[in-house]
Amino acid sequence: MYKNTVTHYVTKVLVDIMFYGGIVCVAAVPWLTKYLCFLLDKPADSQFYYITSAILFASGICAVFILLNLKQMFQTLLGGNPFVEKNISAFRRMAAACGVISFIFTIKCFLLFSLATVIIVLVFAIGALFCLTLKDIFKQAMYYKEEHDWTV
Repeated sequence: MYKNTVTHYVTKVLVDIMFYGGIVCVAAVPWLTKYLCFLLDKPADSQFYYITSAILFASGICAVFILLNLKQMFQTLLGGNPFVEKNISAFRRMAAACGVISFIFTIKCFLLFSLATVIIVLVFAIGALFCLTLKDIFKQAMYYKEEHDWTV
Protein backbone atom coordinates (compact mmCIF):
# COMPACT_ATOMS: atom_id res chain seq x y z
CA MET A 1 0.00 0.00 0.00
CA TYR A 2 1.16 3.51 -0.79
CA LYS A 3 2.37 5.50 2.19
CA ASN A 4 2.32 9.29 2.44
CA THR A 5 5.65 10.78 3.44
CA VAL A 6 6.62 13.94 5.23
CA THR A 7 7.62 15.39 1.86
CA HIS A 8 4.02 15.15 0.66
CA TYR A 9 2.73 17.09 3.64
CA VAL A 10 5.50 19.71 3.51
CA THR A 11 4.89 20.25 -0.20
CA LYS A 12 1.16 20.57 0.40
CA VAL A 13 1.75 23.20 3.08
CA LEU A 14 4.10 25.11 0.77
CA VAL A 15 1.55 25.04 -2.06
CA ASP A 16 -1.12 26.29 0.38
CA ILE A 17 1.14 29.13 1.55
CA MET A 18 1.95 30.08 -2.03
CA PHE A 19 -1.75 29.94 -3.00
CA TYR A 20 -2.90 32.28 -0.25
CA GLY A 21 0.16 34.50 -0.66
CA GLY A 22 -0.58 34.67 -4.39
CA ILE A 23 -4.12 35.84 -3.70
CA VAL A 24 -2.75 38.61 -1.48
CA CYS A 25 -0.17 39.61 -4.11
CA VAL A 26 -2.77 39.73 -6.91
CA ALA A 27 -5.05 41.84 -4.74
CA ALA A 28 -2.13 44.20 -4.02
CA VAL A 29 -1.10 44.66 -7.68
CA PRO A 30 -2.45 48.24 -8.00
CA TRP A 31 -0.52 49.42 -4.93
CA LEU A 32 2.62 47.46 -5.79
CA THR A 33 2.61 48.89 -9.31
CA LYS A 34 2.21 52.45 -7.97
CA TYR A 35 5.19 51.81 -5.70
CA LEU A 36 7.15 50.48 -8.69
CA CYS A 37 6.29 53.66 -10.63
CA PHE A 38 7.53 55.70 -7.67
CA LEU A 39 10.82 53.77 -7.59
CA LEU A 40 11.31 54.17 -11.35
CA ASP A 41 10.31 57.86 -11.21
CA LYS A 42 7.35 57.44 -13.56
CA PRO A 43 3.95 59.09 -13.04
CA ALA A 44 1.36 56.80 -11.42
CA ASP A 45 -1.15 57.52 -14.19
CA SER A 46 1.28 56.76 -17.04
CA GLN A 47 0.97 54.14 -19.75
CA PHE A 48 3.67 52.15 -17.93
CA TYR A 49 1.44 51.87 -14.84
CA TYR A 50 -1.56 50.55 -16.76
CA ILE A 51 0.41 48.09 -18.90
CA THR A 52 2.37 46.75 -15.93
CA SER A 53 -0.76 46.48 -13.77
CA ALA A 54 -2.66 44.58 -16.47
CA ILE A 55 0.25 42.19 -17.09
CA LEU A 56 0.86 41.49 -13.40
CA PHE A 57 -2.84 41.11 -12.61
CA ALA A 58 -3.58 38.74 -15.51
CA SER A 59 -0.49 36.61 -14.98
CA GLY A 60 -1.10 36.61 -11.21
CA ILE A 61 -4.62 35.27 -11.71
CA CYS A 62 -3.21 32.50 -13.93
CA ALA A 63 -0.54 31.66 -11.34
CA VAL A 64 -3.13 31.45 -8.55
CA PHE A 65 -5.24 29.23 -10.84
CA ILE A 66 -2.25 26.91 -11.31
CA LEU A 67 -1.75 26.73 -7.55
CA LEU A 68 -5.46 26.00 -7.03
CA ASN A 69 -5.15 23.03 -9.38
CA LEU A 70 -2.06 21.83 -7.53
CA LYS A 71 -3.99 22.04 -4.24
CA GLN A 72 -6.75 19.90 -5.70
CA MET A 73 -4.23 17.39 -7.03
CA PHE A 74 -2.59 17.07 -3.62
CA GLN A 75 -5.96 16.09 -2.14
CA THR A 76 -6.10 13.08 -4.45
CA LEU A 77 -2.44 12.29 -3.82
CA LEU A 78 -2.86 12.33 -0.05
CA GLY A 79 -6.05 10.32 -0.50
CA GLY A 80 -3.97 7.58 -2.11
CA ASN A 81 -5.45 7.72 -5.62
CA PRO A 82 -3.69 10.29 -7.83
CA PHE A 83 -4.43 8.59 -11.16
CA VAL A 84 -7.94 9.92 -11.70
CA GLU A 85 -9.65 11.93 -14.43
CA LYS A 86 -9.77 14.95 -12.12
CA ASN A 87 -5.96 15.21 -12.14
CA ILE A 88 -5.78 14.77 -15.91
CA SER A 89 -8.14 17.72 -16.28
CA ALA A 90 -6.09 19.69 -13.76
CA PHE A 91 -2.92 19.17 -15.83
CA ARG A 92 -4.80 20.32 -18.94
CA ARG A 93 -6.00 23.47 -17.15
CA MET A 94 -2.52 24.17 -15.76
CA ALA A 95 -1.03 23.82 -19.26
CA ALA A 96 -3.59 26.32 -20.56
CA ALA A 97 -2.78 28.75 -17.74
CA CYS A 98 0.96 28.41 -18.44
CA GLY A 99 0.23 29.07 -22.11
CA VAL A 100 -1.74 32.20 -21.23
CA ILE A 101 1.10 33.50 -19.05
CA SER A 102 3.58 32.78 -21.85
CA PHE A 103 1.33 34.63 -24.32
CA ILE A 104 0.90 37.62 -21.98
CA PHE A 105 4.64 37.98 -21.54
CA THR A 106 5.21 37.52 -25.29
CA ILE A 107 2.98 40.56 -25.83
CA LYS A 108 4.93 42.34 -23.07
CA CYS A 109 8.13 41.75 -25.05
CA PHE A 110 6.74 44.10 -27.71
CA LEU A 111 5.59 46.71 -25.19
CA LEU A 112 8.27 46.71 -22.48
CA PHE A 113 11.15 44.47 -23.51
CA SER A 114 13.54 42.95 -21.02
CA LEU A 115 15.64 39.80 -20.97
CA ALA A 116 13.72 38.59 -17.90
CA THR A 117 10.52 38.73 -19.95
CA VAL A 118 12.00 36.40 -22.57
CA ILE A 119 13.07 34.00 -19.84
CA ILE A 120 9.55 34.06 -18.33
CA VAL A 121 8.07 33.27 -21.77
CA LEU A 122 10.41 30.29 -22.17
CA VAL A 123 9.85 28.98 -18.63
CA PHE A 124 6.06 29.04 -18.93
CA ALA A 125 6.07 27.62 -22.47
CA ILE A 126 8.18 24.73 -21.18
CA GLY A 127 5.83 24.49 -18.17
CA ALA A 128 2.85 24.15 -20.51
CA LEU A 129 4.59 21.37 -22.45
CA PHE A 130 5.56 19.68 -19.19
CA CYS A 131 1.95 19.75 -17.95
CA LEU A 132 0.67 18.33 -21.23
CA THR A 133 3.23 15.53 -21.03
CA LEU A 134 2.28 14.75 -17.43
CA LYS A 135 -1.38 14.80 -18.45
CA ASP A 136 -0.70 12.07 -20.99
CA ILE A 137 1.37 10.07 -18.50
CA PHE A 138 -1.40 10.28 -15.90
CA LYS A 139 -3.99 9.32 -18.51
CA GLN A 140 -1.98 6.22 -19.45
CA ALA A 141 -1.44 5.32 -15.78
CA MET A 142 -5.18 5.70 -15.16
CA TYR A 143 -5.93 3.29 -18.03
CA TYR A 144 -3.40 0.76 -16.67
CA LYS A 145 -4.88 1.12 -13.17
CA GLU A 146 -8.43 0.60 -14.45
CA GLU A 147 -7.34 -2.43 -16.45
CA HIS A 148 -5.57 -3.84 -13.41
CA ASP A 149 -8.65 -3.22 -11.23
CA TRP A 150 -10.84 -5.13 -13.71
CA THR A 151 -8.51 -8.12 -13.83
CA VAL A 152 -8.22 -8.48 -10.05
